[in-house]
Amino acid sequence: MNRKDGDDPNHLEGLGNMLHAEDLKKLNHLLEQLPFWEIGKMKEGNNEKGIEINIYEKGSWHVDNIENQHFHGEKWAEQPTAEDTVLPALPDVLSTEEAMAVWEKVQAAGYVNDNYQPLISRTQSALLANAMAERLGIHDKWKVFETLWNRKNMYRDYYKALNLLQSLTFQDEIRSALR
Repeated sequence: MNRKDGDDPNHLEGLGNMLHAEDLKKLNHLLEQLPFWEIGKMKEGNNEKGIEINIYEKGSWHVDNIENQHFHGEKWAEQPTAEDTVLPALPDVLSTEEAMAVWEKVQAAGYVNDNYQPLISRTQSALLANAMAERLGIHDKWKVFETLWNRKNMYRDYYKALNLLQSLTFQDEIRSALR
């Protein structure tokens, strides 16, 4: 909000006609509470940028676009540690001797990490789950893998994958890895 002449609402590039002086004071007070942004500075690339405030007339139509949101400060810097992350235990059907041999193969191929969590896309993960379930004779495959990988609707990911051209190549890679 660019002011031309101090706090006089009549000199606010037309904003004085839309907002009462008391509302402007409240808005300015709120803006002063934002400690890590400098109002009025803009940033594109290496140039600084601040907050853009749009004020619309009652009943008007508008579309706003937020391209990026950056959060800074101690609250946002905290990342969960390995101790904070609780991974589900391997279900019985995925911890048999045969299943562990399959896990070793898919880990060696780079599809899952040491905690049996996927390192590949959702669609590729669904294809992998399907192939592993077929190999291990798991009937309720989506429930088993959705629980283990903390996912929902893996069957949709699977059917989406079947419509992707790259899926045929990936399915061949899975077959090779499981040999």
